[in-house]
Amino acid sequence: MDRVLLVVGALAIAGVVATMLGGSRRDKYVQSTHVPQLLDRRDFVRPEAAWLVAVFTSSTCDTCAGVWERAQHLESDSVAVQELEVSAEKRLHERYRIDGVPTLVVADDDGVVQHAFLGPVTTAELWAAVAATRSDSAE
Repeated sequence: MDRVLLVVGALAIAGVVATMLGGSRRDKYVQSTHVPQLLDRRDFVRPEAAWLVAVFTSSTCDTCAGVWERAQHLESDSVAVQELEVSAEKRLHERYRIDGVPTLVVADDDGVVQHAFLGPVTTAELWAAVAATRSDSAE
């Protein structure tokens, strides 16, 4: 009986430790990916535009190229689109605490981030987010 209790106790302790270690890795991942909630529109192209689509990228990121390619098609009179490649725009990556790429944000004219995507985004998701953001502001 003592051995059974010893084994059960050891398994319980091992389970608690495994859960704590697994959770801490997950927490580190979540905490290390930052999406800004507010942008200073003066930091970006065409601050007078009603909307900004900012794509934070890296030249070493294959996924970034696809996200940037899809985002460029959103450019219009009311939507400014800008790529911020980390080596060329390091100051803005640091200012907005971007530590994962691609990070795409859709901000209104006040700089409030209305939608954000971390990692790959489909054309349909991107267009839907911009359309929803624009229609929400029209109401």
